[in-house]
Amino acid sequence: MSTAFITHSDCLKHDMGTYHPECPARLSAIEDQLLSAGISGLIERVDAPLAKVTDLARVHPLDYIEAIRMASPAQGIVHLDPDTAMCPHTWTAALRAAGAAVLATDLVVSGRADNAFCSVRPPGHHATRERSMGFCIFNNVAVAVKHALEHHGLERVAVVDFDVHHGNGTEEVFSDDERVLMVSTFQHPFYPYSGTDNPARNMANVPLPAGTGSKGFREAVDYVWLPALERFRPQMLFISAGFDAHVEDDMAMLRLTESDYAWVTRQVKAIAERYAEGRIVSVLEGGYALSALGRSVVTHLKELGGL
Repeated sequence: MSTAFITHSDCLKHDMGTYHPECPARLSAIEDQLLSAGISGLIERVDAPLAKVTDLARVHPLDYIEAIRMASPAQGIVHLDPDTAMCPHTWTAALRAAGAAVLATDLVVSGRADNAFCSVRPPGHHATRERSMGFCIFNNVAVAVKHALEHHGLERVAVVDFDVHHGNGTEEVFSDDERVLMVSTFQHPFYPYSGTDNPARNMANVPLPAGTGSKGFREAVDYVWLPALERFRPQMLFISAGFDAHVEDDMAMLRLTESDYAWVTRQVKAIAERYAEGRIVSVLEGGYALSALGRSVVTHLKELGGL
Protein backbone atom coordinates (compact mmCIF):
# COMPACT_ATOMS: atom_id res chain seq x y z
CA MET A 1 0.00 0.00 0.00
CA SER A 2 1.26 3.45 -0.92
CA THR A 3 1.07 6.06 1.85
CA ALA A 4 2.00 9.60 0.91
CA PHE A 5 3.83 11.51 3.68
CA ILE A 6 3.35 15.19 2.98
CA THR A 7 5.35 17.82 4.82
CA HIS A 8 7.55 20.87 4.20
CA SER A 9 10.49 22.52 5.92
CA ASP A 10 8.53 25.79 6.02
CA CYS A 11 6.34 24.22 8.71
CA LEU A 12 9.40 24.07 10.98
CA LYS A 13 9.84 27.85 10.74
CA HIS A 14 6.51 28.71 12.36
CA ASP A 15 7.47 29.70 15.91
CA MET A 16 5.13 31.02 18.60
CA GLY A 17 7.77 31.51 21.28
CA THR A 18 10.40 29.61 23.23
CA TYR A 19 8.07 27.88 25.68
CA HIS A 20 5.05 27.37 23.45
CA PRO A 21 3.99 23.68 23.38
CA GLU A 22 3.06 23.82 19.68
CA CYS A 23 6.71 24.03 18.67
CA PRO A 24 8.87 23.13 15.65
CA ALA A 25 10.38 20.22 17.60
CA ARG A 26 7.08 18.36 17.16
CA LEU A 27 7.80 17.69 13.49
CA SER A 28 11.45 16.88 14.24
CA ALA A 29 10.33 14.31 16.82
CA ILE A 30 8.19 12.62 14.18
CA GLU A 31 11.13 12.49 11.76
CA ASP A 32 13.38 11.05 14.47
CA GLN A 33 10.92 8.26 15.22
CA LEU A 34 10.46 7.47 11.53
CA LEU A 35 14.20 6.89 11.31
CA SER A 36 14.33 4.88 14.53
CA ALA A 37 11.47 2.66 13.39
CA GLY A 38 13.13 2.06 10.01
CA ILE A 39 10.12 3.18 7.97
CA SER A 40 11.39 6.54 6.72
CA GLY A 41 12.30 4.97 3.39
CA LEU A 42 9.03 3.02 3.10
CA ILE A 43 6.72 6.02 2.71
CA GLU A 44 6.27 8.27 -0.31
CA ARG A 45 7.58 11.69 0.65
CA VAL A 46 5.93 14.68 -1.00
CA ASP A 47 6.53 18.40 -0.49
CA ALA A 48 3.47 20.36 0.59
CA PRO A 49 2.48 23.13 -1.85
CA LEU A 50 1.12 26.50 -0.84
CA ALA A 51 -2.65 26.49 -0.60
CA LYS A 52 -4.41 28.81 -3.00
CA VAL A 53 -6.68 31.53 -1.69
CA THR A 54 -9.51 29.81 -3.59
CA ASP A 55 -8.85 26.64 -1.55
CA LEU A 56 -9.01 28.54 1.74
CA ALA A 57 -12.04 30.55 0.66
CA ARG A 58 -14.22 27.45 0.52
CA VAL A 59 -14.05 27.59 4.33
CA HIS A 60 -12.82 31.03 5.38
CA PRO A 61 -14.18 34.41 4.21
CA LEU A 62 -11.80 36.43 2.07
CA ASP A 63 -11.66 39.24 4.63
CA TYR A 64 -10.50 36.77 7.30
CA ILE A 65 -7.80 35.36 5.01
CA GLU A 66 -6.60 38.88 4.22
CA ALA A 67 -6.65 39.86 7.90
CA ILE A 68 -4.36 36.92 8.69
CA ARG A 69 -2.01 37.88 5.87
CA MET A 70 -1.90 41.47 7.04
CA ALA A 71 -1.24 40.38 10.64
CA SER A 72 1.96 38.63 9.61
CA PRO A 73 4.84 40.52 11.31
CA ALA A 74 8.05 41.57 9.59
CA GLN A 75 9.88 40.54 12.74
CA GLY A 76 9.12 39.22 16.19
CA ILE A 77 5.88 37.60 17.27
CA VAL A 78 2.33 38.96 17.18
CA HIS A 79 -0.52 37.28 19.06
CA LEU A 80 -3.85 36.64 17.35
CA ASP A 81 -5.29 35.43 20.67
CA PRO A 82 -3.74 34.34 23.99
CA ASP A 83 -2.80 30.90 22.59
CA THR A 84 -2.11 31.57 18.92
CA ALA A 85 0.67 33.72 17.49
CA MET A 86 2.41 34.53 14.23
CA CYS A 87 6.07 35.02 13.42
CA PRO A 88 7.37 36.20 10.02
CA HIS A 89 7.21 32.59 8.71
CA THR A 90 3.75 31.65 10.00
CA TRP A 91 1.76 32.82 6.97
CA THR A 92 3.78 30.57 4.66
CA ALA A 93 3.65 27.65 7.09
CA ALA A 94 -0.13 27.97 7.38
CA LEU A 95 -0.45 27.94 3.59
CA ARG A 96 1.76 24.82 3.44
CA ALA A 97 -0.35 23.08 6.10
CA ALA A 98 -3.61 23.69 4.24
CA GLY A 99 -1.93 23.01 0.90
CA ALA A 100 -0.69 19.64 2.17
CA ALA A 101 -4.25 18.59 2.98
CA VAL A 102 -5.50 19.67 -0.45
CA LEU A 103 -2.67 17.85 -2.25
CA ALA A 104 -3.27 14.75 -0.13
CA THR A 105 -6.89 14.79 -1.22
CA ASP A 106 -5.88 15.04 -4.87
CA LEU A 107 -3.37 12.20 -4.57
CA VAL A 108 -5.81 9.86 -2.83
CA VAL A 109 -8.86 10.63 -4.99
CA SER A 110 -6.81 10.18 -8.16
CA GLY A 111 -5.38 6.87 -6.94
CA ARG A 112 -1.79 8.10 -6.99
CA ALA A 113 -1.67 7.20 -3.28
CA ASP A 114 -3.83 4.81 -1.30
CA ASN A 115 -3.86 7.14 1.67
CA ALA A 116 -1.87 10.08 3.01
CA PHE A 117 -0.57 11.63 6.22
CA CYS A 118 0.18 15.35 6.48
CA SER A 119 2.96 16.10 8.97
CA VAL A 120 2.33 19.81 9.16
CA ARG A 121 1.85 22.74 11.51
CA PRO A 122 0.13 24.96 12.47
CA PRO A 123 -2.74 22.56 13.21
CA GLY A 124 -6.28 23.41 12.19
CA HIS A 125 -9.32 21.88 13.85
CA HIS A 126 -10.01 24.75 16.27
CA ALA A 127 -10.01 27.40 13.52
CA THR A 128 -13.57 28.51 12.82
CA ARG A 129 -14.66 30.24 9.66
CA GLU A 130 -13.66 33.65 10.97
CA ARG A 131 -11.51 33.07 14.02
CA SER A 132 -8.08 31.65 14.80
CA MET A 133 -7.81 29.90 18.15
CA GLY A 134 -6.18 27.02 19.98
CA PHE A 135 -2.90 27.21 17.99
CA CYS A 136 -4.90 27.00 14.73
CA ILE A 137 -5.09 29.56 11.90
CA PHE A 138 -6.71 27.85 8.90
CA ASN A 139 -8.81 24.70 9.30
CA ASN A 140 -6.70 22.30 7.26
CA VAL A 141 -9.07 19.33 7.39
CA ALA A 142 -12.12 21.46 6.59
CA VAL A 143 -10.32 22.96 3.59
CA ALA A 144 -9.51 19.44 2.36
CA VAL A 145 -13.05 18.18 2.92
CA LYS A 146 -14.49 21.10 0.97
CA HIS A 147 -12.01 20.36 -1.82
CA ALA A 148 -13.17 16.74 -1.93
CA LEU A 149 -16.82 17.78 -2.06
CA GLU A 150 -16.68 20.77 -4.36
CA HIS A 151 -13.69 20.09 -6.59
CA HIS A 152 -13.83 16.29 -6.83
CA GLY A 153 -17.61 16.00 -6.54
CA LEU A 154 -17.79 13.48 -3.71
CA GLU A 155 -21.20 13.26 -2.04
CA ARG A 156 -20.45 11.78 1.40
CA VAL A 157 -17.31 12.50 3.39
CA ALA A 158 -16.55 11.60 7.02
CA VAL A 159 -14.26 13.37 9.47
CA VAL A 160 -12.75 11.34 12.33
CA ASP A 161 -11.26 13.43 15.15
CA PHE A 162 -9.48 11.73 18.06
CA ASP A 163 -7.60 14.78 19.32
CA VAL A 164 -8.00 15.29 23.07
CA HIS A 165 -9.66 18.65 22.40
CA HIS A 166 -13.01 18.99 20.64
CA GLY A 167 -12.65 20.10 17.01
CA ASN A 168 -14.99 23.05 17.44
CA GLY A 169 -13.91 24.75 14.23
CA THR A 170 -14.56 21.72 12.07
CA GLU A 171 -17.93 21.24 13.76
CA GLU A 172 -18.88 24.86 13.11
CA VAL A 173 -18.01 24.59 9.42
CA PHE A 174 -19.97 21.39 8.81
CA SER A 175 -22.90 21.46 11.25
CA ASP A 176 -26.06 20.41 9.39
CA ASP A 177 -24.13 19.76 6.15
CA GLU A 178 -25.71 16.46 5.13
CA ARG A 179 -22.70 15.63 2.95
CA VAL A 180 -20.44 15.39 6.02
CA LEU A 181 -20.46 13.14 9.08
CA MET A 182 -18.08 14.05 11.91
CA VAL A 183 -17.27 11.55 14.65
CA SER A 184 -15.12 12.64 17.56
CA THR A 185 -13.92 11.90 21.07
CA PHE A 186 -12.52 14.53 23.41
CA GLN A 187 -11.88 15.19 27.07
CA HIS A 188 -14.77 17.05 28.69
CA PRO A 189 -15.06 19.41 30.45
CA PHE A 190 -11.93 20.81 28.83
CA TYR A 191 -10.82 23.39 26.29
CA PRO A 192 -12.56 24.61 24.12
CA TYR A 193 -15.61 23.69 26.26
CA SER A 194 -17.77 22.76 23.28
CA GLY A 195 -19.25 19.76 21.51
CA THR A 196 -21.86 18.77 24.08
CA ASP A 197 -24.67 21.35 23.80
CA ASN A 198 -27.17 20.22 21.15
CA PRO A 199 -24.74 19.17 18.40
CA ALA A 200 -26.17 18.89 14.90
CA ARG A 201 -27.47 15.52 13.71
CA ASN A 202 -24.39 14.94 11.56
CA MET A 203 -22.10 15.19 14.62
CA ALA A 204 -21.37 12.02 16.62
CA ASN A 205 -19.54 13.53 19.58
CA VAL A 206 -18.42 11.44 22.55
CA PRO A 207 -17.14 13.48 25.52
CA LEU A 208 -14.81 11.51 27.79
CA PRO A 209 -14.07 12.35 31.43
CA ALA A 210 -10.53 12.98 32.62
CA GLY A 211 -8.75 9.69 33.33
CA THR A 212 -10.44 7.75 30.52
CA GLY A 213 -8.14 5.16 29.01
CA SER A 214 -8.27 2.43 26.42
CA LYS A 215 -11.54 0.80 27.52
CA GLY A 216 -13.63 3.98 27.49
CA PHE A 217 -12.13 5.22 24.23
CA ARG A 218 -12.64 1.92 22.42
CA GLU A 219 -16.22 1.64 23.66
CA ALA A 220 -16.94 5.11 22.24
CA VAL A 221 -15.58 4.03 18.88
CA ASP A 222 -17.36 0.66 18.90
CA TYR A 223 -20.76 1.85 20.09
CA VAL A 224 -20.98 5.35 18.57
CA TRP A 225 -18.48 5.98 15.79
CA LEU A 226 -18.60 2.72 13.89
CA PRO A 227 -22.41 2.40 13.70
CA ALA A 228 -22.64 6.03 12.54
CA LEU A 229 -19.98 5.47 9.89
CA GLU A 230 -21.63 2.25 8.72
CA ARG A 231 -24.96 4.05 8.26
CA PHE A 232 -23.32 6.97 6.47
CA ARG A 233 -21.20 4.89 4.05
CA PRO A 234 -18.59 7.61 3.40
CA GLN A 235 -16.86 7.85 0.05
CA MET A 236 -13.71 9.23 1.71
CA LEU A 237 -12.47 9.68 5.28
CA PHE A 238 -10.42 12.49 6.80
CA ILE A 239 -8.69 12.14 10.15
CA SER A 240 -7.90 15.01 12.49
CA ALA A 241 -5.02 13.10 14.01
CA GLY A 242 -4.26 14.61 17.38
CA PHE A 243 -2.10 12.47 19.66
CA ASP A 244 -2.47 14.57 22.82
CA ALA A 245 -4.79 12.05 24.49
CA HIS A 246 -1.65 9.97 25.09
CA VAL A 247 -0.99 9.08 28.73
CA GLU A 248 2.44 10.78 28.55
CA ASP A 249 1.01 14.08 27.34
CA ASP A 250 0.56 16.42 30.29
CA MET A 251 -1.45 18.95 28.27
CA ALA A 252 -4.55 16.86 29.04
CA MET A 253 -5.75 13.97 31.18
CA LEU A 254 -6.77 11.05 28.97
CA ARG A 255 -4.72 7.88 29.08
CA LEU A 256 -4.37 6.43 25.59
CA THR A 257 -1.27 4.62 24.30
CA GLU A 258 0.17 3.76 20.91
CA SER A 259 -1.85 0.54 20.87
CA ASP A 260 -5.06 2.58 21.00
CA TYR A 261 -3.96 4.70 18.04
CA ALA A 262 -3.08 1.55 16.11
CA TRP A 263 -6.48 0.03 16.94
CA VAL A 264 -8.55 3.09 15.98
CA THR A 265 -6.58 3.46 12.74
CA ARG A 266 -7.44 -0.13 11.86
CA GLN A 267 -11.13 0.51 12.54
CA VAL A 268 -11.17 3.61 10.36
CA LYS A 269 -9.21 1.84 7.64
CA ALA A 270 -11.72 -1.03 7.61
CA ILE A 271 -14.57 1.45 7.06
CA ALA A 272 -12.59 3.12 4.28
CA GLU A 273 -11.92 -0.19 2.58
CA ARG A 274 -15.57 -1.17 2.82
CA TYR A 275 -17.15 2.02 1.50
CA ALA A 276 -14.49 4.46 0.29
CA GLU A 277 -12.06 2.45 -1.84
CA GLY A 278 -9.60 2.78 1.05
CA ARG A 279 -9.37 6.55 0.69
CA ILE A 280 -8.04 8.24 3.85
CA VAL A 281 -6.33 11.58 4.39
CA SER A 282 -4.92 12.07 7.89
CA VAL A 283 -3.73 15.48 9.08
CA LEU A 284 -1.67 16.15 12.21
CA GLU A 285 -3.41 18.13 14.93
CA GLY A 286 -2.20 18.04 18.56
CA GLY A 287 0.39 16.02 20.46
CA TYR A 288 2.93 17.76 22.69
CA ALA A 289 4.88 15.05 24.53
CA LEU A 290 7.54 14.75 21.85
CA SER A 291 8.57 11.11 22.20
CA ALA A 292 4.96 9.94 22.56
CA LEU A 293 3.96 12.03 19.57
CA GLY A 294 6.66 10.54 17.36
CA ARG A 295 5.91 6.98 18.45
CA SER A 296 2.17 7.46 17.98
CA VAL A 297 2.57 8.88 14.48
CA VAL A 298 4.80 5.95 13.52
CA THR A 299 2.16 3.54 14.83
CA HIS A 300 -0.54 5.38 12.87
CA LEU A 301 1.55 5.32 9.68
CA LYS A 302 2.33 1.62 10.03
CA GLU A 303 -1.39 0.85 10.15
CA LEU A 304 -2.21 3.19 7.26
CA GLY A 305 0.53 1.71 5.10
CA GLY A 306 0.18 -1.92 6.16
CA LEU A 307 3.84 -1.89 7.20
